[in-house]
Amino acid sequence: MKIWVDADACPNAIKEILYRASNRVRVPLILVANHYLRPPASDYISAIQVPKGFDGADKHIVEHLEPGDLVITADIPLAADVIASQAHALNPRGEFYDSNNIRERLALRNFMDELRSGGVDTGGPPALHQRDRQAFANQLDRFLAKQNLS
Repeated sequence: MKIWVDADACPNAIKEILYRASNRVRVPLILVANHYLRPPASDYISAIQVPKGFDGADKHIVEHLEPGDLVITADIPLAADVIASQAHALNPRGEFYDSNNIRERLALRNFMDELRSGGVDTGGPPALHQRDRQAFANQLDRFLAKQNLS
């Protein structure tokens, strides 16, 4: 099993949690972004820079992940592709996407896109708080324990 990170928009606090977890349980962690990343030195952590362009990191992740892998992303279409590939998707706020909730998330995302394209200011996502970081860390730990990796 590997952990893939859609690193272009992943908050640094979440990356730090992932670095610690990867080293603790000795699972490969691969950060994918369209800009240069400098992860900490580790036998388990690597970074891949993809060419700039629309969804380059997402495409790379989907092309290389395997069933059972974990993908960290807030990108709903990427999460849908991950689920379709029999892998797991966890957002940086600690919510797992699954076959039961991904259709609703896609519909809401598409609705918000329509509003924005019509000129409505929908605002951005709320700031990442300590409770979000804790929820993420807890979900990650539970997931790794279920995989017998903790």
